[in-house]
Amino acid sequence: MGVKRGLSSVQRTLRACREQGRFVDKCEQYNPYGGARRPDGTPIGVRVDLFQFIDIIAIDTDAIVAIQACSGSGAEHRKSIFENDYAKAWFRAGGKIELWVWRKIKKHRGGKQLVWQPKIEQLTI
Repeated sequence: MGVKRGLSSVQRTLRACREQGRFVDKCEQYNPYGGARRPDGTPIGVRVDLFQFIDIIAIDTDAIVAIQACSGSGAEHRKSIFENDYAKAWFRAGGKIELWVWRKIKKHRGGKQLVWQPKIEQLTI
């Protein structure tokens, strides 16, 4: 039996965006031949983002939104987006960029049950 895993940050973001009524689709792809290699030489594989920063494209009523979804602090993702030439071109073309950082928080104050909650940041130049 394999290890039971929950939803990824991309899957959580897709679900939340659809619940908001957005049209969304995943842009991130899995490259089975990229990334590191096992000791026997076989590739482990790597996830590749569209333009090196987009996991999801969302169609809003007023804009096309590039979304980067992650867990943790998000600082490294934010930094890499601002250093990315594609992201700069995305902004110049009028596109929006959102950073969704997922973290577990207590469902009730003083309680023990934890739930996944996104911190959504609208990035600007």
